[in-house]
Amino acid sequence: MIPPIVDVDWWLARREQVVTADVRFYLDGRSARAAYDAGHIPGAVFVDLAGRLATHGAPADGRHPLPSPEDFAAGMSAAGIGDGDVVVAYDDTGGTTAARLVWMLRALGHDAALLDGGLAAFAGELETAESVRPPATFTARPWPADRLATIDDAAAAGAAAVVLDARDLARYTGEVEPVDPQAGHIPGARSLPCREHLTESGRFVGVDALRERFAAVGVTAGADVISYCGSGVTACHNLLALEHAGLGPGRLYPGSWSAYSNTPDRPVATGESP
Repeated sequence: MIPPIVDVDWWLARREQVVTADVRFYLDGRSARAAYDAGHIPGAVFVDLAGRLATHGAPADGRHPLPSPEDFAAGMSAAGIGDGDVVVAYDDTGGTTAARLVWMLRALGHDAALLDGGLAAFAGELETAESVRPPATFTARPWPADRLATIDDAAAAGAAAVVLDARDLARYTGEVEPVDPQAGHIPGARSLPCREHLTESGRFVGVDALRERFAAVGVTAGADVISYCGSGVTACHNLLALEHAGLGPGRLYPGSWSAYSNTPDRPVATGESP
């Protein structure tokens, strides 16, 4: 399997052999599709996070539950992504949303990677015409149980697993909460904001620096790691960084804080301590 994160030189050498996917997504009301139409990497197909990489459910399921295997397969097929394709995905936020597609594909055994630096790493002229690929055969496969965590798994933070919160520190501490019904974090979870894996240029810090960051929150090689965020999207960024650092694949709690905070009687912690 290819590395979970690749640089632009890696992509340039293989751009004709891979499927490039634009997975921009915004919580502030901006249209990701409009951003794609205004300019994207030539040849990149648009993958709608809300429409292709998530489904809708009850509040206790979270804002972005994983789609059914059949719906995900249909979405990939419609985007022209097939069973044998290698996918390189990007966004304009350091990979924090494109990581969802990459994680989903890799969890199912497909070759997929984040483009380090995202859209800004591409120095050429952007394209405005939609890139369309013919429908491809993408086989539906169940989400692997060993790559997922339940709400009870996450609630047992510190007992059997290291649970990591990928949100910004202010949301972890409960200082702010812009979208979910409760502020704070899962008791026992440790704060590891995914955006702090990036340099000022939007590229990942080196592997040694990543390992130091994980070590600081109790993650060592072979540890059982569960990652969550607001809705199971940026949590994938932590999981790809974990794999990139050589520390294992980890597990995703898909419902994340949006599901946990909508579940009655679950304890909530605030402040900087787990």
